[in-house]
Amino acid sequence: MSAVYMMASRKHGTIYIGVTSDLLLRVSQHREGVHDGFTQRYGVKRLVWFEWYEQIEPAIHREKRLKEYPRQWKINLIERDNPHWQDLFPGFFREDGPLSHLQEPVPAM
Repeated sequence: MSAVYMMASRKHGTIYIGVTSDLLLRVSQHREGVHDGFTQRYGVKRLVWFEWYEQIEPAIHREKRLKEYPRQWKINLIERDNPHWQDLFPGFFREDGPLSHLQEPVPAM
């Protein structure tokens, strides 16, 4: 599964747009600052928006298109689903998060 994603330094802060075939790994790398570059330089560590894609090609196309849009359009896209710019990354590990199907079932009492 591929993803297009936006990360931010804070609400209305610096925005980074990326594409990856492993969203959890890539966001972890941004958060830990393991690669020198834009996100490390500007402290961009908050996952604020993402879209899933079955194939990488449409995801790459979407990423390129998003980068062409004005900043306010990107802000509107983020705020449509995440008005407070909350970091979505921790939600992947919640019991009811997008990866909940990977969790061990809780035994019935």
